[in-house]
Amino acid sequence: MNHSNHRGWFMWYDLMTSNMRGAEEFYPKVTGWSVENWRGGPMPYQLWRVGEVAVGGSMELPEEARAMGEPSQWRAHVGVADVDGVCRRVEELRGRVVRQPQDIPQVGRFAVIDDPQGAVLAIFSPGEDSGPGPQSPPSPGRFSWHELATNDLNSTMLFYTELFGWEETDTADLGEIGPYRMFGFDGHSFGGMFTTPDSRLGPPRWLFYVLVKDIEGAVTEVRQGGGTILNGPMKVPGGDLVAQCLDPQGAAFALHAKKA
Repeated sequence: MNHSNHRGWFMWYDLMTSNMRGAEEFYPKVTGWSVENWRGGPMPYQLWRVGEVAVGGSMELPEEARAMGEPSQWRAHVGVADVDGVCRRVEELRGRVVRQPQDIPQVGRFAVIDDPQGAVLAIFSPGEDSGPGPQSPPSPGRFSWHELATNDLNSTMLFYTELFGWEETDTADLGEIGPYRMFGFDGHSFGGMFTTPDSRLGPPRWLFYVLVKDIEGAVTEVRQGGGTILNGPMKVPGGDLVAQCLDPQGAAFALHAKKA
């Protein structure tokens, strides 16, 4: 595996939850995932699968995180060739290394970082046999969009461009909110950033969208499963449909359906 081929791609998604059993019951009905227990680590961990492909996993929210008041949350891993080198670059760019580099045997090496505005991501250098890597374009059940609400759009885009090599691929006008700046590689967008309209909505944060075939059906499953629809389903430029949601434990995620 050529690690440089994964630089800047979103590769893995972890749900840190206060109720693994509840998540196991909720997400398959919404997204179509299946669940498999993974025995390779020191603590319980469940894999989310789309067919034979693992796209992410879930674990208990650590006690120290709960003690600090952290909610259940999704965290994405972005591929890099050199985790330790990228951590040094994060600090040079005025970000912060939240969790120092660590190896996961037979899987790879990772660390957790904050960007300068405080949004959290993990970085990941895969081992030789650590899965299929990113998919473009995504199929149903895969994560299809990565959205960052920040309080300093220009400096945030510069930070990630320096760190991961992302390119600005397009811009949309959100009216009073301002520009929505899309990013990706070679003209292909896989995410967007915007300035959060009100700091009371929370700190800078990432939101990850799962592609589904039937967004109305998925939204119904969210509600029936004890989750919350924050916004949508609504049509976005280009004709796709999206909905922003909370799972029953309060972790934010979003749904995305291609236009008919």
